Amino acid sequence: MEKRRVVVTGLGLITPLGVGIEKSWEGLTQGRSGIGKITYFDASLFPTQIAGEVHDFNPEDYIEPKEVKKMDRFIHFGVATSIMAMKDAGLSITGQNAERIGVCVGAGMGGLPTIEHYHKVFLEKGHRRITPFFIPTLIINMAAGQISIRHGAKGPNQAPATACATGTHAIGDAFKIIQRGDADAMIAGGTESCITTMGVGGFNAMKALSTRNDAPEKASRPFDRDRDGFIMGEGSGIVILEALDHALARGARIYAELIGYGLTGDAYHMTSPAPGGEGAARCMAMAVRDAGIEPGQIDYINAHGTSTKYGDELETIAIKTVFKEHATRLAVSSTKSMTGHLLGAAGGVEAVVSVLTLEHGIIPPTINLDTPDEGCDLDYVPHKARKADIRCAMSNSFGFGGTNACLIFRKLTN
Repeated sequence: MEKRRVVVTGLGLITPLGVGIEKSWEGLTQGRSGIGKITYFDASLFPTQIAGEVHDFNPEDYIEPKEVKKMDRFIHFGVATSIMAMKDAGLSITGQNAERIGVCVGAGMGGLPTIEHYHKVFLEKGHRRITPFFIPTLIINMAAGQISIRHGAKGPNQAPATACATGTHAIGDAFKIIQRGDADAMIAGGTESCITTMGVGGFNAMKALSTRNDAPEKASRPFDRDRDGFIMGEGSGIVILEALDHALARGARIYAELIGYGLTGDAYHMTSPAPGGEGAARCMAMAVRDAGIEPGQIDYINAHGTSTKYGDELETIAIKTVFKEHATRLAVSSTKSMTGHLLGAAGGVEAVVSVLTLEHGIIPPTINLDTPDEGCDLDYVPHKARKADIRCAMSNSFGFGGTNACLIFRKLTN
């Protein structure tokens, strides 16, 4: 059976740069940092006191007040961005099409704020004060569950949890669901909110976070010689994927076509990438093969680019391995320099950014790239956004446990 073509018809975005596509995209193209001092708790005794918080979000703008209390913040973000994306796509779910529209939205950490809160309640007041909504408030798949309930989507429903590759795997899996004919449309992406004492404390214990507390806006600096770790962020990125024939039949506006998906495992280490970035290289090569294109047709890569020593170097090596001499002609940027690392939501957010790059012909920059590290010698679009005619864009996501995912988007062609 011939594979169905899959297109992007709707976008939803919440990032530390703002709520909604317009605010986030404006911040990204202006090279503005969304990193600041942590306000959710007293972080004064923590090695890391900065993060990418979302400050202008009110869940009651999207969710009924009585339902808000039954959801962790990561679910609030996921439901809100799904509403944005569905409205953007102009897609309505009815009794006639509900079983052909599904949801694939994951998270990396789930309801950590809820776990911490009710652990405190338990210690202070006992088990009888734990809400009956405790479990459904925090489990990872409840973002997808609440989204499907909100919109009445009765098709495939799943929630990947693959650390920092979650959002990309979710969109890639949804792509394959539509491609093989099991759905006509999917709400897909990632969501995350775990800037908490245990979240920050845990990553601090791993020495994974930047401690540049005196200059938050300069702390996330992918590929730079003076980088000292990543910055936690929060938010959500959701896309509406549709079969091309389904989108055309209803006269939908089409942003881009999703043409390739790669996914591999390093089988090497809990947290460190495989030597030479070989797992990431295989993942990118797989996506290129799946897309049925040549490596030289990729114009832009939204890099995983977390601002960690080995991650940035090995991703650079992997890009060179796959693209060879074309690597020097590629534009590569890390928008995590502005948003921080949104963990399970990163892939969803960066997929949306990649689609917007195709749509507007503007490449967001890698800010804070003052002195590129010796092993980081590609065109990382430093400091300022760049106008460019981008035909094909790749989005990379790599996670703990050696899990890798890549997506390739292309301007729609006949």
